[in-house]
Amino acid sequence: MRFLVRDRILGIGDDYWIEDDRGNKVFLVDGKAMRLRDTFELKDAEGHVLVDIRKKMLALRDTMVIERGGEPLATVRRKRLSLLRNHYRVSLADGGTELDVSGRILDREFAVEYDGELLAVISRRMLSLRDTYGVDVVREDADPALLIAVAVCVIHLAEKEREG
Repeated sequence: MRFLVRDRILGIGDDYWIEDDRGNKVFLVDGKAMRLRDTFELKDAEGHVLVDIRKKMLALRDTMVIERGGEPLATVRRKRLSLLRNHYRVSLADGGTELDVSGRILDREFAVEYDGELLAVISRRMLSLRDTYGVDVVREDADPALLIAVAVCVIHLAEKEREG
């Protein structure tokens, strides 16, 4: 499953559509402006909220939390003790599952893995459209909304770190 994200309009308070590889609008990232913390909602094409994404207010490291139906789903933060600045850890709420995100985040060239198995590839390489990157969900049983939310989180955290 390939999804296309228009990169140039990514930002807090901006809404942007994520399309499938046929050009159909599949997900809406709804950035919530005028909030104390960075907040997004990932919605389906009918406007139903699939996941909420929030920056955690009180954390030693920049952290974003992904929730589904008001319940924690995952926590995203830069990996501690990593020589690579572009290495993030996603801890799922089940307490035992961790996803690794690594690559060139700001260049939109990175991968999401679980236990060494590739779940998704985020890349600009295969696209001719400028300011667009693809989210290729490799495993059919993977949760596309969660993987897109993870991509939104790590890009947002990396851009905040670069600005700060």
